Amino acid sequence: MKKSTPAANPDAYVAALDGWRRELVEQLRRAVLAAAKLEEAIKWRHLVYFSNGPVLLIRAEESRVLFGFWRGQRLLKIEPRLKPGGKYEMATLELREEMAIDEATVRKLTREAVALNKKFGDPQDAAK
Repeated sequence: MKKSTPAANPDAYVAALDGWRRELVEQLRRAVLAAAKLEEAIKWRHLVYFSNGPVLLIRAEESRVLFGFWRGQRLLKIEPRLKPGGKYEMATLELREEMAIDEATVRKLTREAVALNKKFGDPQDAAK
């Protein structure tokens, strides 16, 4: 993926997208923000949501949108398509055009991910 200037804020991130990626990111963002009180920011060039440390990310790429959770390996019972990988018990759902995730599942994943950070603390601290 080619390097680009990071978006100034979450609204600008979404505004820079088009087509199915924009529609999907808007849907995910709406459901995430409705599910829990989270701080939303641009970090690592994509949308990151925080509650007692990073909880989840939404990253739009050329041909996919990644919906990832820092403690996602603990969320496989809610969404079995999550793929484990990386540090911090990370797991990510890879969504491509014509793929979907219903908003109720997004809200459930978000609430559970926030609860895990509340129970176990910042996942970045736990990994040190």
